[in-house]
Amino acid sequence: MSPASFHEMWRELLPVGRSPRSGGYRRYAWTAADIDCRAWFRAQAEYRGLTYETDRNGNQWAWLGDPTGTDAVVTGSHLDSVPNGGAFDGPLGVVSAFAALDELRARDVRPTRPLAVVNFGDEEGARFGLACAGSRLSAGKLTPEQAHRLTDADGVTLARAMEQAGHDPEAIGPDPERLSRVGAFVELHVEQGRSLVDTGHAVGVASAIWPHGRWRFDFHGEANHAGTTRLDDRSDPMLTYATTVLAARKKARLAGALATFGKVSVEPNGVNAIPSLVRGWLDSRAADHDTLDRVVAEIRRAAAERGERDGVRVEVTRESFTPVVEFDHALRDRLTGILGGDREVPVLPTGAGHDAGILSSALPSAMLYVRNPTGVSHSPAESADEDDCTAGVTALAEVLEGLACR
Repeated sequence: MSPASFHEMWRELLPVGRSPRSGGYRRYAWTAADIDCRAWFRAQAEYRGLTYETDRNGNQWAWLGDPTGTDAVVTGSHLDSVPNGGAFDGPLGVVSAFAALDELRARDVRPTRPLAVVNFGDEEGARFGLACAGSRLSAGKLTPEQAHRLTDADGVTLARAMEQAGHDPEAIGPDPERLSRVGAFVELHVEQGRSLVDTGHAVGVASAIWPHGRWRFDFHGEANHAGTTRLDDRSDPMLTYATTVLAARKKARLAGALATFGKVSVEPNGVNAIPSLVRGWLDSRAADHDTLDRVVAEIRRAAAERGERDGVRVEVTRESFTPVVEFDHALRDRLTGILGGDREVPVLPTGAGHDAGILSSALPSAMLYVRNPTGVSHSPAESADEDDCTAGVTALAEVLEGLACR
């Protein structure tokens, strides 16, 4: 790999959507920052003479070889971010994909299967609340009707946002013909955890993604004056919410699972007002479906019991769910064989969702992880060392060569 290839791309992309206050990123789907990222992707494709196209769901593709060919090998990730997210989650996979193609060309490798780099839209779901919207639409996991009902915090629909960005929202929907031409999808991603740090390896291979979902808890109380209403006369949903947050931590810890209330909204949201409504979003994940179901059921039960004591009505809505993903065993073993030789290659599960997990039901998918020295992700502190990024590009290039050259 030419070091300039990776680092020049990284420097170009680094300022896009970055907050000068937090140092984190706000690259929300179909916003100005996202449009700038998409322009960057297209420029990289055209600079390399790749065939560029945008599919019906707004996902971007850059092809080396015949875009209509079969048994293609595809790599890439996403460019959008969570609120104040880090630089590596998503973009590392896209930048590394272009750099890996550069390395193959520098080595005069001539693939016999089409190769493509993809940028899937709205992977994080930060704006419209549903993760992996672009890949879900393509794989038929999200219907156009469901997608059209998605709105952001300002009431702007996904369809309207796409239209304002120049994309036709009436065209969205399943894309089986395109996906049928893909023989393998390999996504490189910064590790969101510390497993590689503990093993001492720069690169690992994914084994599975834990089942995970998002649930909205609506705590309905009674608005009243904070300075005149006696404590015993209150129906305060904030109390119920706070107790539920603590219950979620306890239930998850006892089950060896994960549960997080990371987003909350309050009405009327006044300092001197008892809330009428507290709305909190639960993210929960576990190693298996039964454990996840049990943990969420226990959290719901704790919320209902506390709500009855507080005079608060609790409603729970499941907004998204992704079952356990076992990555294609044959493809996973092929990757470990290509990268291993006489070296050990760590094979790791993760609790983080990815486009590769969504696509796994439609085509053989796999993932490579690049070591994260702190394990921190979804934060400006997210990082990867320069040498490890280079090792990731080299590993991806080896994988692409092994898969695309018969």
